[in-house]
Amino acid sequence: QGCLQRISRLLCMMESVGLQRSLDSYAAVLECLGRSQSSTQAVWRCLQQLKNDGFHVDDLFQKCLFEEDEKEMVLRAIRIVQPNYQLPPPPSPQTCKSSLLQDFYSKERMVSYPKLDFSLWMELDNTVTIESVESTKPLTPQAMRARSVLSTLRSRWHGALLQALHKSKRSMAKLRNTSGYSTLYPYLCLLPDEEYVGIMMQIVNSLSPQGESLAVLARELGSKVYNRYITQRKLRSRQLEKVRAVYEGYIHLLAKDSQPEEYLPREYWEKLVAEAGFGPALNLKDCSWPYMLLMRLGMHMLELLVEALRVPRNILNPRLEPRLIPVLYHIYSFHSSWQVGLIKPHPIFSQLVSDAGETLLTFNSSAIPMLCPPVPWTSPHFGAYILSDTKLMRFVEGVVQHQQLLEQCPQVQLHPVLDALNQLGNCAWKINRPVLDIIISIFNDKGNEKLDIPPPVSEVPRPSAPPGSSSSWSKAHKQELLLYKKKAAEVHSMRMDALYKLSIANHVRDKVFWFPHNMDFRGRTYPCPPYFNHLGNDVTRAILLFAEGRPLGPKGLDWLKIHLVNLTGLKKKNSLQERLEYANEIMEEILDSADRPLTGRRWWMKTDEPWQALACCMEIAKASRSPDPAAYISHFPVHQDGSCNGLQHYAALGRDLIGAMSVNLMPCSVPQDVYSAVAQQVEEFRKKDAEQGVKIAQVLQGFVSRKVVKQTVMTVVYGVTRYGGRLQMEKRLKEIDEFPEEYLWEASHYLVKQVFNGIKEMFSATRDIQHWLTESAKLIAQSGQTVEWVTPLGLPIVQPYYRSRSTVVSTWLASAVVGPRRVWVGWKPDTVKQKNAFPPNFIHSLDSTHMMLTALYCLRQGLTFVSVHDCYWTHALTVDIMNQICRQQFVALHSEKILQDLSQFMLEKYCRAPLLICFSSGSSSPGRETRAQWQKKLMEQLSNVPKTGDFNLKEVMDSTYFFS
Repeated sequence: QGCLQRISRLLCMMESVGLQRSLDSYAAVLECLGRSQSSTQAVWRCLQQLKNDGFHVDDLFQKCLFEEDEKEMVLRAIRIVQPNYQLPPPPSPQTCKSSLLQDFYSKERMVSYPKLDFSLWMELDNTVTIESVESTKPLTPQAMRARSVLSTLRSRWHGALLQALHKSKRSMAKLRNTSGYSTLYPYLCLLPDEEYVGIMMQIVNSLSPQGESLAVLARELGSKVYNRYITQRKLRSRQLEKVRAVYEGYIHLLAKDSQPEEYLPREYWEKLVAEAGFGPALNLKDCSWPYMLLMRLGMHMLELLVEALRVPRNILNPRLEPRLIPVLYHIYSFHSSWQVGLIKPHPIFSQLVSDAGETLLTFNSSAIPMLCPPVPWTSPHFGAYILSDTKLMRFVEGVVQHQQLLEQCPQVQLHPVLDALNQLGNCAWKINRPVLDIIISIFNDKGNEKLDIPPPVSEVPRPSAPPGSSSSWSKAHKQELLLYKKKAAEVHSMRMDALYKLSIANHVRDKVFWFPHNMDFRGRTYPCPPYFNHLGNDVTRAILLFAEGRPLGPKGLDWLKIHLVNLTGLKKKNSLQERLEYANEIMEEILDSADRPLTGRRWWMKTDEPWQALACCMEIAKASRSPDPAAYISHFPVHQDGSCNGLQHYAALGRDLIGAMSVNLMPCSVPQDVYSAVAQQVEEFRKKDAEQGVKIAQVLQGFVSRKVVKQTVMTVVYGVTRYGGRLQMEKRLKEIDEFPEEYLWEASHYLVKQVFNGIKEMFSATRDIQHWLTESAKLIAQSGQTVEWVTPLGLPIVQPYYRSRSTVVSTWLASAVVGPRRVWVGWKPDTVKQKNAFPPNFIHSLDSTHMMLTALYCLRQGLTFVSVHDCYWTHALTVDIMNQICRQQFVALHSEKILQDLSQFMLEKYCRAPLLICFSSGSSSPGRETRAQWQKKLMEQLSNVPKTGDFNLKEVMDSTYFFS
């Protein structure tokens, strides 16, 4: 605002508490000087102080984030004393020096982009309203009446909420200087009141009849206000205007002209930003709100909802008394040992919503796939959506260590990870309309649980009512009613999830769309839109196609057939050639499934992944009937799945030949199945024990199978304990009707022990590496530090497990327990979790590294590539090329000194603490002798101590602290 007096007061306050001025401090002072047209002397003093603190004037424009006209004001101030000052040129782009990516970043190689037509589309609202797939149902008189009543009620509620919000703000304004909710007052003034009311009404309209957790709703309300504020801030600061200007140039890289380019998406974006002279100004200053603030704001809005919303008690039954009752209630429920607050709608409101059968669904705009390519990730702060605030790395609420690590990391070190995320996000998609239509028809016709399409709640069998009053109900009847309520809640949840997925798919059925990606703290990548994406279930994957089509080529049709057999779950032990031959044998069934999916023999319904199998049948039918199958343009994604990826990485790390053979890292005529191998090993142990008269081994005869051991074998590399493995075994045995129930505990305990023994024999190096990682993590956590490492691609990782306690957000409505992992106790690491999680997290980080390497080299070869963790997708034409790249990059990754580098990193980070020497008071006072004299004495004493390894006594002395 140009008020120099207040700026001076702030600087004095900072000095009084020992705070150093940062570059942003000087930017603020210069902005103020520029606005107030200050004297030459004042500006000169500020620039001199800036220089004395080790900064350069150019740093202001290369590192500070400016909004609105801040940059112009700083420049105006500088030119008061330096009239000829020119903005510094953008820094020269740096190239990643990783040995794994020397070929990738070579400028001699070009990048091909697909031929696609799309337009610039930008959602300025924070919400998108779409038609539900249930909209095709005929409108009954009952539904029309319910909709009319709801419309009238919502209009009243809107006014009541507006009035309650005004009243609340007036009372807060009076109590501004007191503690408590008055701290929320500024946050209730950021947006127009109508927007707060709109956000609250959106929550009411989406509330489940079973209710929702108070903490979840509070966080959602607070987050919606924050997101809307960020959008307004981007508009006000002209950041959106600048992004749009760059974006319009950027999309030409990915548009239909498709000429090979020498730029990667990130590089091209940075080039355009440099040419426009924006510098870092495209990024907003960080203004994220604390988690507890979001919770308090959300809780206050929930209070307003519960207080203001009323419905006439007789609205559905005129014979009742016409008094007003609350629409929302606060109740308590128990989740394990936790008491959880719930907000539940009154049954009258739920009945009205059910009768109305409304056909509009409202989502946050970030929940819908993007209708234009994502903004490329160029830093931890910038990328993905044009408007929505998105983090590069997902993390637990309240944990900030990840973001700090990423910010401290040299930008060039993150380039490979950013480029891999951009490659995944730039894959364009479209909808498989014939499959979507069949799924929607079944969804609207009461669903089909066997085909993973949940039925409506009305289809859940209701318990029979016992004779007499409710007080005479037996314990069995009450139990039956509880089970019905639980089943109804589960079905409602699954039905709504399917409704959201199908409605979003239907909304984009005629469009090309994209899924921007980010990652978790281990580097595993995920699409940002939460409901509908390729990480979804069988139904979701079946309705997704690549927007870009490629001819099948000479082997494409064969790969489609092999892919279909893989989806059936049959022939897992057979070679690819045998799977192809089997597909050719059942061509009649494939074509029948494609032509008459619901009226024919329905072979596709008997497969493991029925909907993907049906989609593949349709693609094979179209390709095989085309005049030239090799020239047929296919949009169908073909998957290549890793075989027990965790064990593959362990076998490679430990150079374990026997283990490597079990997980297909060695050449074999037929695929090896590690789960069957472990099951066979366990069966041999069982036979020996049964011969020696062990009762449980005899009971288990005929029950040891691949299916029983699979989950435990799969998760043992991800840190499953014997306790967790026993629970998994018990669950699998329960599914076998013939297994005697009284032996479940004993049998599962016996089996998990044998599975661990079997894996120990087959993968000896795996257990050794796991033990080393676990013990290292335990020592690190016990020293009071968290476990950190850096992936071979340069991504810094820190485990976010800390000792925590719950905290309570109290209001007149309720006390919401925010926990158990929300308020951190002095950031002390949780030793058990740090220890147990390190081996699986380390393997996950290697797995993501391999995926990113494969993605980057596929980009260089012009392949379409996406992944679902260890399952890689591409066109049928390019499966062989992707397979070759995948193997080459696995070999390249494990040719690095991964464990040696990790050991070196941990030694340098955790084992170089300075020596602390304390002197107790005695006959000779250390204060009378110099540090050098004490060093000399200690050198003489320590020189006689036996030493191991590389031990430099002088170095130790130089890093020693002496104090009494």
